[in-house]
Amino acid sequence: MRIVVALGGNALLERGEAPDADIQEHHVEGAAKALAPLVQKHDVVITHGNGPQVGVLALESGADLALSRPYPFDSLVAETQGLIGSWLLAAVEHAAPGHEAVCLLTRTLVDAADPAFSTPTKFVGRLYTVRQARDLSRRHGWAMRQDGASWRRVVASPEPTAIIELEEIRTLLNDGWTVICAGGGGVPVARDDAGELRGVDAVVDKDLTTALLAIHLQADAFLLLTDVANVQREYGTPGACAIGKTTVAAMREMDFAAGSMGPKVEGACRFVEATGGLAAIGKLADAVRLLGAEAGTIVYPNKAPAGAPIASANQSKEVTP
Repeated sequence: MRIVVALGGNALLERGEAPDADIQEHHVEGAAKALAPLVQKHDVVITHGNGPQVGVLALESGADLALSRPYPFDSLVAETQGLIGSWLLAAVEHAAPGHEAVCLLTRTLVDAADPAFSTPTKFVGRLYTVRQARDLSRRHGWAMRQDGASWRRVVASPEPTAIIELEEIRTLLNDGWTVICAGGGGVPVARDDAGELRGVDAVVDKDLTTALLAIHLQADAFLLLTDVANVQREYGTPGACAIGKTTVAAMREMDFAAGSMGPKVEGACRFVEATGGLAAIGKLADAVRLLGAEAGTIVYPNKAPAGAPIASANQSKEVTP
């Protein structure tokens, strides 16, 4: 099978943890072990988030007195691709010996006129109290948004329209390489008036970029791996419940947070609509079971396979696998 895997940034650094290199490398090693059975049996492309990591680099850049202005986010995304990509490369080669892997710097095309530039939604960096968030917003002009019980910085996240290095990724995959690419949604670029590619100050959503990649690679399965076991309907409320097997139509009737679960659900739906393949959202540790539709949230086309127990948006309790 051809499988495209999206690793969530929070799966590589748990909430509240210090963003130290050794802590993150430990999580990356765990991720590689969870993915090793897939890598050993299938053709695999791995992408990764960078929300916590790009936020750390943005803070460092903003505090560096040697700089006349902080590095833009396209440069910071490129840094995280190298940082996390090198950790993943070493960990995958160790967890799946004999299977060649490669990390490819990847750019993602966006529209410079995308309205997302005026409405930031993408969470980056650490968690703050409401008082800290107000202070940072006042001092730095940052857009801040509530994330659970805490607050985080949000930045522009324009829609991905193309992956510049798509053919290189396809060639490597066809030649038997496990490809690590499109980290952090890809380095965001747009065409200027002369048609030249220029970096833009944004962070493209990794899940939407990965969905686009999975569609163009004609993948059989798209796994979105994060730090929760299932998508939840009415998340954060007393009526919250896990969604197991469901359809694109049912998922599109529900609302999910724009900066977190929303893009995962949207990416899964886009992939299933375009390919009819398997899309699954769930815990990193459940990667193999997700591929077998035995765990997590499984999104089917609107006509599901015979015998599959399907949850709808109106059910009081979703059916889990």
